[in-house]
Amino acid sequence: MLVLGIESSCDETGLALYRQGSGLLSHALHSQIDMHREYGGVVPELASRDHIRRALPLLETVLAAAGVQAAEIDAVAYTAGPGLAGALLVGASVANGLAFAWGKPVIGIHHLEGHLLSPLLAQRAPAFPFVALLVSGGHTQLMRVQDVGEYEILGETLDDAAGEAFDKTAKLLGLGYPGGPAVSALAARGRPGAVVLPRPMLHSGDLDFSFSGLKTAVLTQVRRLAEPLDEQARADIARAFVDAAVDVLVAKSLTALKRTGMKRLVVAGGVGANAQLRAALDAAATRRGFAVFYPELDLCTDNGAMIALAGALRIARWPEQARHDYRFSVSPRWELGQPQPA
Repeated sequence: MLVLGIESSCDETGLALYRQGSGLLSHALHSQIDMHREYGGVVPELASRDHIRRALPLLETVLAAAGVQAAEIDAVAYTAGPGLAGALLVGASVANGLAFAWGKPVIGIHHLEGHLLSPLLAQRAPAFPFVALLVSGGHTQLMRVQDVGEYEILGETLDDAAGEAFDKTAKLLGLGYPGGPAVSALAARGRPGAVVLPRPMLHSGDLDFSFSGLKTAVLTQVRRLAEPLDEQARADIARAFVDAAVDVLVAKSLTALKRTGMKRLVVAGGVGANAQLRAALDAAATRRGFAVFYPELDLCTDNGAMIALAGALRIARWPEQARHDYRFSVSPRWELGQPQPA
């Protein structure tokens, strides 16, 4: 089965072709970072308009790269939520329009399920079951994953997610958009221990997270130090923030593995590309004797490949989920593991 995946939930337009038995044939991505940087964050209306401009040219790109014709596509998968309503509607409209024109079935996919399954596209892919640390945008969750569609939330953020805390810390330090990579790069020049920040909920006894207090601690440090902050001071604060966030994410992940008795940890989502987090988890895996898996770096951000994969896996397991009526809705808010809200 050859599946076209379309992702348009926020500020990246991604299309990809995935064939069961062969794997990922091609994928193409357009990032809107340069457009939104001027505003310091995503402007939903601009994001939606840009998705409209990019979708069909990207389709031509992935078809050419894979060396296939549109008529060979067996199904179309698209992100149905969560995300920005207007941006989701663009992808859903394009997907259903193409599927209708081609006479092919279509399936809506949960954005976070795409991230969750994206490590299956890596050369070193995990087997089911596993514990997943999902750190994407406004989501930070630990999940028990038994199989495709079988997810149990073990813990989640109670306020700011890790990605949100990275972005807010970047603004406090005068860094550009997007904040995560900028904070990580600056932290690499910081001195360990020069600034000490709290590890929120590190010893809470559960698997939940909270990063709003860590963001507030960064604000307190910025106000305490003389302004304007010199480069070393900013780097030291960034290092302290990254160290604190990574400590919490690693500790909670280890606790989840211990409580579930599992030996495989999957890390997915944008923060999963963070070099400090990967290094800390790799070191912990060596010490504790478990295996840790990541998506390829170019598939950590939003992308069509993860949507095509999730669509193919769902259709293979539940063929009835692929629709031929081409009626659709999108769900800006949608909890993973629950039916799509009406």
